[in-house]
Amino acid sequence: MAGRPACRPAAFSGILWPMVKQRCRVGAVVLAVALAGAALTAAAQGGKIWRCGNEYTNNPGPDPAARGCREVLGGNLTIVEGTRPAAASAPAAGGGAAGSPAGNGRTAAERVAPDQQRQRDLEARRILEQELRRAQERLEQARADYAGGQPPRLANERTDGPRYQARVEELRARVERAEADVAALQRELARLPPAPGEGR
Repeated sequence: MAGRPACRPAAFSGILWPMVKQRCRVGAVVLAVALAGAALTAAAQGGKIWRCGNEYTNNPGPDPAARGCREVLGGNLTIVEGTRPAAASAPAAGGGAAGSPAGNGRTAAERVAPDQQRQRDLEARRILEQELRRAQERLEQARADYAGGQPPRLANERTDGPRYQARVEELRARVERAEADVAALQRELARLPPAPGEGR
């Protein structure tokens, strides 16, 4: 019995044969549909993939060369379609003003209580003010070391002019970095809401 197919009439006799015959037909139909689906999937995956700049597409349009598109050859390429951000469609759907709390793109769970936000702002201000003080101290030290472009020569620089000039340039760059740090911290502080008892 090992070599006989399951749907062979000699294997079944009598009343059981019509049921077996029907099952064999259903099985053959299911197998044919599965094979056709697999063939269609393979044909769909066998299409050309084009790279147009940073975009990958299977539909480059009528003249791909004019768009700068090139066919991707060989290798496995997996394309995952991105999702649209929900925040971009929320203001249009909500119809609210841009300044309304619902229009800020945050859900109710993401919003912070006003008292908690005030505490966060105060803590941020405190940290930035500490950093500003440190940056101002570094700037003062850098300016003192630079000495207006005329720092005193070190022992090994007395006879080596290029070495002295390199150190002067390094000190000047240090002053510029310290000035940029102070300016950046002042900008960050200006962005924060005023502290209680402090007017703008």
